[in-house]
Amino acid sequence: MSEDVYLRVAEAYHRDVGRGIARVDPEVMAQLGLQSGDIIEITGKNKVPAIVWPGYPEDRGKRIIRIDGNIRSNAGVSIDDKVKIRKVEAKPAEKITLAPTEPVRLMGGEAYLQRLLEGRPVIRGQKIRVEVFGHVLTFVITSTKPSGVVIVSRNTQVELKEKPVEEVKRQVPNVTYEDIGGLKRELRLVREMIELPLKHPELFQRLGIEPPKGVLLHGPPGTGKTLIAKAVANEVDAHFISISGPEIMSKYYGESEQRLREIFEEAKENAPSIIFIDEIDSIAPKREEVTGEVERRVVAQLLTLMDGLEARGQVIVIGATNRPDAVDPALRRPGRFDREIEIGVPDKEGRKEILQIHTRGMPIEPDYSRSEVLRILEEFKSSERFDREKVERIIEKVEKAGSEDEVISALKEDEEIFSEVKARLIDEMFDYIAELTNGFVGADLAALAKEAAMHALRKRMEKGEIDIEAEEIPAEVLESLKVTMDDFLEALKNIEPSAMREVLVEVPNVKWDDIGGLEKAKQELREAVEWPMKYPELFREVGIKPPKGILLYGPPGTGKTLLAKAVANESNANFISVKGPELLSKWVGESEKHVREMFRKARQVAPCIIFFDEIDSLAPRRGGIGDSHVTERVVSQLLTELDGLEELKDVVVIAATNRPDMVDPALLRPGRIERHIYIPPPDKEARKEIFRIHTRNMPLAEDVNLEELAEKTEGYSGADIEAVCREAGLTAIREAISKYSEDEVKRAVKEIRVTRDHFMKAIEKVKPSLTEEDIKKYEEIVKDFHKMYS
Repeated sequence: MSEDVYLRVAEAYHRDVGRGIARVDPEVMAQLGLQSGDIIEITGKNKVPAIVWPGYPEDRGKRIIRIDGNIRSNAGVSIDDKVKIRKVEAKPAEKITLAPTEPVRLMGGEAYLQRLLEGRPVIRGQKIRVEVFGHVLTFVITSTKPSGVVIVSRNTQVELKEKPVEEVKRQVPNVTYEDIGGLKRELRLVREMIELPLKHPELFQRLGIEPPKGVLLHGPPGTGKTLIAKAVANEVDAHFISISGPEIMSKYYGESEQRLREIFEEAKENAPSIIFIDEIDSIAPKREEVTGEVERRVVAQLLTLMDGLEARGQVIVIGATNRPDAVDPALRRPGRFDREIEIGVPDKEGRKEILQIHTRGMPIEPDYSRSEVLRILEEFKSSERFDREKVERIIEKVEKAGSEDEVISALKEDEEIFSEVKARLIDEMFDYIAELTNGFVGADLAALAKEAAMHALRKRMEKGEIDIEAEEIPAEVLESLKVTMDDFLEALKNIEPSAMREVLVEVPNVKWDDIGGLEKAKQELREAVEWPMKYPELFREVGIKPPKGILLYGPPGTGKTLLAKAVANESNANFISVKGPELLSKWVGESEKHVREMFRKARQVAPCIIFFDEIDSLAPRRGGIGDSHVTERVVSQLLTELDGLEELKDVVVIAATNRPDMVDPALLRPGRIERHIYIPPPDKEARKEIFRIHTRNMPLAEDVNLEELAEKTEGYSGADIEAVCREAGLTAIREAISKYSEDEVKRAVKEIRVTRDHFMKAIEKVKPSLTEEDIKKYEEIVKDFHKMYS
């Protein structure tokens, strides 16, 4: 391993420029055992190889290295910076590939570049400056074979790509406003706060007011706070300084504050400037809550820098955090952070925009289903854009098409119509995906697009169409790569909304049809939950607010939880399930905190349903013989969340209990959990319906009569009937396995039938969970409950 030595950079002499050489102090050469013509690696911000030559006599003992502008730029250093050098072994280059940084036609370019680079060490990513007829051209080495440091010789194959590469490594990432989706309002607010003062300070002078000094962006992780800051800095073309909170912290007394002062100083010198502080809560937490002295001093330093006696000039500070309440309140006032802008979870339109941004360069192939294509073509008939006769001719062909390929070839008769239909189908596809992705933030949708593309690639690789070992993928294979709706649906299984990570419940695929009977309850739930989420404009028009909460009560096993699952699924809302006791904690204040957090999450990812199972254990009547008053405080917290000053928008609470008389009455008044729906034990018709649902995938024998089974199961709840069906199926399996040997069991699969006899045995075995006394007791509870709340 060769020894590392640090040297100070000095400018090269004219005669050495463009030759790829580094003049090194002869004493250092002797120390490293270097000879003239050896190869060294110079490390600044980047690494670059050079041929070492001894320094001039006047440089002896100064420990300097003289390199030209080209090597300095490749190493990412300036004059007087320190660089590290070490000896490296360079292999002969078999092939190198270069690309220009701007479009250029250079006849015989390969031979010219080979002559120029002969004998010089190069590495991938290095820039080469060439002067042709007084015009300076820059080329980038995009690949070398072998990799690492190589020396170009006469035998090296030089390939010059026609397509230019991006040369400028800008300090501000190249993000434009068009790269931000779903944040129109927020972006407008940020722009008027930041762009105007930086571009037109005279407006503020004319009005005689101070321009805004800072903007605090807050919202859940992944919603685009950092992205907005980058885009603004790029579009304004301001000097951009990015600080990630923790990097300015130091263990040495006063150093953290010094770093902050230096950053503000640099910003002032390069005005107009934007200072972007990411995760500002980590460097400016509430002073009364932190134990460390450093944090307090940093907060104080930030306060004086943002609003001290010295004028700050054209310097704007953008802070970003997902915990605004953790930031010191002294920062959150006009004159420091003049405006706080919430960057929220995008709505359906926003999600669609974000998807379109992240799939710009993606070869998307929609499903050309005949009915959909025909519907779009019918609309085109009445449009003035297209020739009606041509559209009708294509409609005829599409109607006759037997496969998707035939539909596509019929559409391709007219390129304009084909591209328009394709665009409409892709648009509708994104509409559908946007509907399925409630609670997804921008970062989740970017990950979804990436995962869909990876899935499309994986499919091809599994079929063996893509050979990873091949040097180049054939053009026709690249052309045939397409991302379809199936890829997106598959990707959706692997990605969940980040704002819901801790509380997300996978809503089982329960539909209204999977619930037998209970028509009245289903209708009431539709009206209270599904309609306000699907048709909010109707409620606005009539001037009423939908109910905030619904109580499902009734005997155990009648389908209360199942109804909650179905309503979450059918209204396409996020679903947070809370089992009563899991919120309770032995620590004072923890239980209430859990409740607050849950409602905060629900508001963030609205539309959302919070489902409290067994609410009587979480919110019993206050004033009873309690534990450590925990439940009383939890009830109070629930009351304020449901009916406090903060409005619950698009958040519905569904609670289930089989003891409504034990729930605190304050929770059940109008404005809170106001709709009370009784879920009775199923009557004969409902029982028959439940049997039909649970036996629809069963191979039933002809002697099974669902009417008879419904009659024989008086007093059975929905859960009991499911148990009867399961037991009948198990009995049939038991018989089949005992009849056949192990080898013949496969025959049993084809011949197995569930008979009436199996059901009768199951009914004998599974007793109803509700006795007549239970039902009477429930009827009494319901009567008393109705008296109280009707």
